Amino acid sequence: MKRIFFALLAVVALNVPAAEVKVDFGKAVGPVKRVNGVGQPPLVGKLAGWPMFHYLKEAGIPYSRLHDVGGWLGGGLFVDIPNLFPNFDADENDPKSYRFAYTDSLLKALDQNGVEPFFRLGVTIENFVSSGYPPMNILPPKDYAKWGCICEHVIRHYTEGWADGFKMKITYWEIWNEPENHPDDNRNPMFRGPFAEYMKLYGTVAPYLKAKFPHLKIGAYGHCGFYAGVGSDHIPAANSTPRTKYFVECSHKFLAAARDNKWPLDFFSYHSYSSPTEALRQVRFADEHLNQYGFTADKCERIFNEWLPYVNHKNLGSALQAAGVAAELIGLQNGPCDVACIYDARCGVGNYSPLFNPLTYKPHKAYYAFTAFNELRKCGTAVAVQTVGDKNLWVAAAKGEKDAAVMMSNDSDKAIPLVCDFQGRAVAACRITDKDRTDATVSFPSELPPRSFLVAMFR
Repeated sequence: MKRIFFALLAVVALNVPAAEVKVDFGKAVGPVKRVNGVGQPPLVGKLAGWPMFHYLKEAGIPYSRLHDVGGWLGGGLFVDIPNLFPNFDADENDPKSYRFAYTDSLLKALDQNGVEPFFRLGVTIENFVSSGYPPMNILPPKDYAKWGCICEHVIRHYTEGWADGFKMKITYWEIWNEPENHPDDNRNPMFRGPFAEYMKLYGTVAPYLKAKFPHLKIGAYGHCGFYAGVGSDHIPAANSTPRTKYFVECSHKFLAAARDNKWPLDFFSYHSYSSPTEALRQVRFADEHLNQYGFTADKCERIFNEWLPYVNHKNLGSALQAAGVAAELIGLQNGPCDVACIYDARCGVGNYSPLFNPLTYKPHKAYYAFTAFNELRKCGTAVAVQTVGDKNLWVAAAKGEKDAAVMMSNDSDKAIPLVCDFQGRAVAACRITDKDRTDATVSFPSELPPRSFLVAMFR
């Protein structure tokens, strides 16, 4: 077998061990997964053409999870049930009780750009309540059955044309988000009530919606994260506090109740803002955790719908965060996860805007991790990859009928010399992002620079 060796002379000269990469294009290991979704989309120019949505289309983004859309209180306009149904005492069967226009515009623009909405039924986080301000929309609904009926009409509006609506493809309907955000009800910015009340809400609404829409996927609950979980690998949790332990305790209670009461749970969603290595440990724990309660992968999808490594304002736009995002995409492709959505694709000021610069309305470096991953998605079939050496090297590969692609990331602060076996296939094109370059076309390099990622295409 012909081997392609890169950086061999440099390795000898510098006495630096190379990372060996072997890609077996003949060994399929499954589909390239839909882990390249995003959170809320870039709303710059909202109601005026949604001019940044084309970036989602160009990156092949499969889903946009609609949580926190428009900022505090959903901008007072979008997606949240109190925005769609402003007066809870109104008649839930009367189309006049609903205010769909703003969310209609948003969803139409997503649909036109090939992005499927991932619809969160609930409310936006109210971070200000931790400073003593009164909650606005995060109290448990006054009537769980009526709230479920309101959600039914929202689903019918967007998927069945009710109330001059649409027949869009919207597969996932998520009931609430992070209801266990804090063990102290008075400090919980997502659900101002005990977690037992959230379980009553889910136990009322999920069976009702599943009976109405058996073809759709109903699930929960945007879990805050398994930071304190320790799975079969026995790796100690890196961030175990009373609060993160509470997160895990709530998931035990919920999954036991869902199993014992036979609640529908087509998917379980959860979050993490850890480094790629730590986040992937939590992904593996989540898989084992769901299996423990009988929610195996064939019955319940694993959805990682808020994630972002290296969360810090100074890291926005940096090669560090971009390489971390690329590494995590690769890790999610290779791990037990079905769908993932980075948090998020807003174009705004703050720590959680990794993809777009709000001053220029142009992409940050991390956006190009998604265009790189899209090369794998376009190929369609993931293939086997074997790596030996540096643990900071992340690799995934895919093949199509004629084409193939390999994506690599190095989120460490040292260059990684490469020795690659591509089974004799020649690299037709290569794009790299690092400290000095952004999605630059290059020859396949002899080493992967610090804080960098690349995608190589084969014909």
